[in-house]
Amino acid sequence: MDVDGVLTDGRLIHVPGPDGNIFETKCFDSQDGIALQWLHWHGIQTGVISGRVSPATEERARQVKMTYVYQGHIEKIPILEEIQQKSGIAAEQIAYAGDDLTDVVCMRRVGFAIATANAREEVKRCAHYVTAAGGGRGAVREICEMLLQAHGRWPEILTKYEADDPR
Repeated sequence: MDVDGVLTDGRLIHVPGPDGNIFETKCFDSQDGIALQWLHWHGIQTGVISGRVSPATEERARQVKMTYVYQGHIEKIPILEEIQQKSGIAAEQIAYAGDDLTDVVCMRRVGFAIATANAREEVKRCAHYVTAAGGGRGAVREICEMLLQAHGRWPEILTKYEADDPR
């Protein structure tokens, strides 16, 4: 998946440090985070390909146990091909979520292309699925739940947290 606009709402927060230098950070959704960890528990690999380089992204990827973290890559096709080669996963078995034009090239090469609700209209037109939630506001959680359901793992999650009892 992309980062800005998918894992975040796309806004960048610039905070001045005591030395006068600017520190950039981002806001991530906690429910997206736990859902990414559920994918990890069930052997579903996750990762990001981002045009921007951010320590916040690196840390978030570590926290949620992402397998692949590529930053500073506006040209995403070579990275997608490298991930395919490293993972041994066929393109038609890969899902990719994006929100902007740089993501379309990946979306056109995978089996399940996802656009976030806040994606550009051109990107939405290339998607197999458009999330109801926006990036950084539950889109990744929505995607994770869909993937867990498709793999037959969602009932296990509900049972683990005792959420399968309707009372």
